[in-house]
Amino acid sequence: MKRPHWPRWMPIDPYITLLLGTVGLAALLPARGTGADIASGASTAAIAFLFFLYGARLSTREALDGLKHWRLHVTVLACTFVVFPLLGLASRGLVPVLLTDPLYQGLLFCTLVPSTIQSSIAFTSIARGNVPAAICAGSFSSLAGIVVTPLLAAALLGGSAGGFSADSVVKIVLQLLLPFLAGQFTRRWIGGFVARHRKVLGLVDRGSILLVVYTAFSEGMVQGVWSQVSPARLGGLLVVEAVLLAVMLALTWYGAKGLGFGREDRIAIQFAGSKKSLAAGLPMASVLFGAHASLAVLPLMLFHQMQLMVCAVIAKRRSKDPVPEVTAEDRAARSRTEVGTGTRSG
Repeated sequence: MKRPHWPRWMPIDPYITLLLGTVGLAALLPARGTGADIASGASTAAIAFLFFLYGARLSTREALDGLKHWRLHVTVLACTFVVFPLLGLASRGLVPVLLTDPLYQGLLFCTLVPSTIQSSIAFTSIARGNVPAAICAGSFSSLAGIVVTPLLAAALLGGSAGGFSADSVVKIVLQLLLPFLAGQFTRRWIGGFVARHRKVLGLVDRGSILLVVYTAFSEGMVQGVWSQVSPARLGGLLVVEAVLLAVMLALTWYGAKGLGFGREDRIAIQFAGSKKSLAAGLPMASVLFGAHASLAVLPLMLFHQMQLMVCAVIAKRRSKDPVPEVTAEDRAARSRTEVGTGTRSG
């Protein structure tokens, strides 16, 4: 029996549909009282488990090997943690014309989270780009984001993200960094199991994120934060995010060309450097924003769906580009690049 597949013509990611359904459930039946305490505890455990799995999946050896292609990875990291946040800070000028202050805080947080891994790899592969580079770039971004994103949030968001207090540091270490390091430490024993059961654990991943979303939006409903958002403000947010995505797609493509990267590397840089990870951002927002996480993650959820739809179109168009003739010298250079970006099996 064949597994049912989401129709290719459908523009909406099925997981986004589940996320929206979870938001709707939280709006109709928010967790209150004892139920809220149970949901909060389960959400905390789910976040820790998520980052444990991230640590168990990341091959330290391949990550270290990937450093040999350092120019590409530095470019992606600069786009993710320098250019994106600067554009986020610049959007402050749109308050209160297009954005409310809470939506601006959420948009700024969106610009601070790491890049994606799975979709960057998938789109790079479709566009016939440097897939090994995309794998390592996404992995490095996720690894750096565990430390860099909370620090940037503390520095740029200030009191709205809890501030850079001893309590916030303890939360970050206990819920994010410590589980990740535990996953890295136990990888030698459970790495094979994680690889063999990747699909099942992927469902656990997504189920955990749905729990985090339900908890965050339930708290938001109880606190009445949704009374602060109007349809006009949501429309303004979508316009701002569309411009942000267009700017980053242009910068990563033409900027990489200006830096002397070839076509395949430019594709990897564009897809890894222009996107933001919903899977990493949601748990971080839950830790950093607490009861205000629902509004904080709304811009990230919208941007995530937008980037998938736009990048899918770009990847298909790139796949139709004429393939340049490859010489023996080019093959040797590509072989060295693949070794430098950590293409090893297992």
